[in-house]
Amino acid sequence: MDPTYKVRKEAFVSNLSGGSIWEINAVTLVAPVSVLLWSALQARRSFFSPYTPTALVTDFLLNVSAILFATTLYSSAPLLLILFLLSPAALVFLTPKPTRPKAKRPPRFAAQQSQDAQSGGADSAPRPLPTLPFLTTYRGAMMVVTCLSILAVDFPVFPRRFAKAENWGTSLMDLGVGSFVFSAGVVSARSVLREREEKRPLAQRLPVSARHSIPLLVLGLIRLYSVKGLDYAEHVTEYGVHWNFFFTLGFLPPFVELFSSLTAFVPSFEILSLAIVVLYQVVLESTDLKAYILVSPRGPDLLSKNREGVFSFLGYLAIFLAGRAAGVRVMGSGAAPRQARRRTLISLGLGSLFWSILFVLNSTYALGYGAKIPVSRRLANMPYVLWIAAFNNAQIFLFCLIDTLLFPLAHKPADRGSTLPPATSQIMAAFNQNGLLIFLAANLLTGAVNLTVSTLDASTAQAMLILTVYAATITGVAMGLNKFGIKLKL
Repeated sequence: MDPTYKVRKEAFVSNLSGGSIWEINAVTLVAPVSVLLWSALQARRSFFSPYTPTALVTDFLLNVSAILFATTLYSSAPLLLILFLLSPAALVFLTPKPTRPKAKRPPRFAAQQSQDAQSGGADSAPRPLPTLPFLTTYRGAMMVVTCLSILAVDFPVFPRRFAKAENWGTSLMDLGVGSFVFSAGVVSARSVLREREEKRPLAQRLPVSARHSIPLLVLGLIRLYSVKGLDYAEHVTEYGVHWNFFFTLGFLPPFVELFSSLTAFVPSFEILSLAIVVLYQVVLESTDLKAYILVSPRGPDLLSKNREGVFSFLGYLAIFLAGRAAGVRVMGSGAAPRQARRRTLISLGLGSLFWSILFVLNSTYALGYGAKIPVSRRLANMPYVLWIAAFNNAQIFLFCLIDTLLFPLAHKPADRGSTLPPATSQIMAAFNQNGLLIFLAANLLTGAVNLTVSTLDASTAQAMLILTVYAATITGVAMGLNKFGIKLKL
């Protein structure tokens, strides 16, 4: 890479201060609103059954392109884009629902309904690990935002206030990194629930978690050597000289298992998550650790060179455990399906309120209370952890509410002869199914684009063309992996 361009590239993503949380909330609200329109079309018109080329294009426009436009062309007017999406959704709701003759359910969804019905029956054992369409949608939307942002940030069309803040502040990409870890924690709840039944000791769980870490650590090493070897532009203060996000993800599984064993003494994962981040914040405030991470000159030792990645790991560990707490509450209900969904909505609503109150008290000074500690993704400090937990509980709540209102047959008994349409976008399901492989493909494509295109000098039209082709390519990779049954969940 040309040295002058490399300097410009690094300066383009450095020394930023982020933007308003309210604007971030407005931009990210586009995803649930897009899902609402998709769900209205599917529930009222069965628009995506069968899944024709027109349905595929519409699915892409709603669940991928809408997010791309929200973070680029409509970044200054996300409410206008939300209005554009809500208007057709309202029209679909106003049209009369067509009556359809009773028909046999597709095998896949018939089986799902049978399992749901059995889970509420008196003669059958409750289903411990239900398939929840709203979690699939939540994780799919999170993956779409993540994959789009890692390339879009290199173009001027992506606002600098959405790029990662240097030391303090909130931004869309800061939110994305934490949400990625939180969502991994949510799905890890399945293994927790299984282990509670099997009662496997820590000595058996640790080797399994270590095996899960190996692919991520290998990817971290590959990224490290490729970045150094290609002289690729890098933001050193993000994680350090050698550390990268794959290393953070790779070290999480064994440490999560070690800390999860403390639940024998600690009542819940929420309390465990809070205990970790409170102790971390106390150390930051009462010692020189904060100054060491942010402003100390880099020494020759590995710790000094990678101090951001090493110490922020504690915050990401707390985020993962907070995600696991949400997952256990959502998946662990043994009630009948209809009661379980009601309990899930209440639990997610209370969880969002709980984390939001803690965040406000921790990061502001309102009504004479509050610590007024600024958010720092670089430190992964306590306000950052609380923000991530509050936001993601709220997002899951919104997706769950949409799913509950528009697809009631997905969680309560229905007539055996009626048709049950799929409640999840195929694109969202594909992004959810192979998070690790898609994230890797997105990183590779991002590197390829940056090595071949002068992204800093691209016009708005050129940037949107490249980003649209990139979004379609990543979607094609996700759909292809799903079609051929290749599954490697993050």
